[in-house]
Amino acid sequence: MYAGGHSGQYSYTLALIHFVLDIDIGILITHAYYCFAHRFNYTHLKVQNMAVRLIPAVLLMGVCYMLLVTVKLYAARYYFTFAYSESFWAFFSQNYVVLLATGIRLMAIWVLAFHLYHYALMEIGTATDNARLQVVARDAQMQQLSAQLNPHFFFNALNSVKALTNTNPAKARRAIDLLSDLLRATLYGGHARLISLHDEVNLVSDYLELEKIRFEERLQFSVDMEQGIQHFLIPPLSIQTLVENAVKHGIAQQKDGGEIKITIKNTDGKIHVTVLNPGRLISVGNEHRLGLKNLQDRLLLQYQNQASFVMEEAYGDKVSSTLIMPVS
Repeated sequence: MYAGGHSGQYSYTLALIHFVLDIDIGILITHAYYCFAHRFNYTHLKVQNMAVRLIPAVLLMGVCYMLLVTVKLYAARYYFTFAYSESFWAFFSQNYVVLLATGIRLMAIWVLAFHLYHYALMEIGTATDNARLQVVARDAQMQQLSAQLNPHFFFNALNSVKALTNTNPAKARRAIDLLSDLLRATLYGGHARLISLHDEVNLVSDYLELEKIRFEERLQFSVDMEQGIQHFLIPPLSIQTLVENAVKHGIAQQKDGGEIKITIKNTDGKIHVTVLNPGRLISVGNEHRLGLKNLQDRLLLQYQNQASFVMEEAYGDKVSSTLIMPVS
């Protein structure tokens, strides 16, 4: 259909008017649906409910498009075509089918794009919320695990101080100083998800010195850490848990005690921590394995499946505990 003027020639002015009015009609109808969709929460429709809700909406929008475009075309012909005398209803009956089909097609495309966009936003929002909930849940679980571990650790430390109070007051005072350092380190850094190897080894050394006051010559220990890895980060109390287990189930169970050897190195981009102590692997109750179970849970939360912990018997009636974690 050409944009004819009074002379029947193509009119750029009339073409521009048609173009502007077509845009206005499209904006009017789609904006009305936009307001309706947000008012009645159509932007959060589930996929299975979309067809029932959207098909009537598209049909109604198509009818509105057909009526408005019909009025526009008839008015343009009536005012810009010389001696045009066809009635509105005659013009409507000749063109409404084509205009209705065009309107439904255009509105269906727009509504589909509109809802696909909002559906994508909804899916992204859901994924973001789920990720945020997973992080919050993981942080809450990590805090719960730390809350379980700290009392377990300090209960054993206080027992060491108690054992020295009457027998050796000087050593008891030194034990209290060490315990104070341990408390300071855990209270001010206990909520951190990761700490440096340097800080963890200092904590372990204080703990072993505290236990050595109680065990005296029955407990010997050594720490061999590779140079240049002190700044690497690990979960707090991870090495401490292995060392505490080595003291409780290794040294304390041996009449002559023994030596705890701690080796820390960087191999193939992973931190390898090995704690070697005298003893045998035995089956003990769950309450005695709380620290190790706690450590495994924290490793799973922190590193997913990229960290490992293995405890096995070694040559010469010894137990080797190996912790492998990605470099952080």
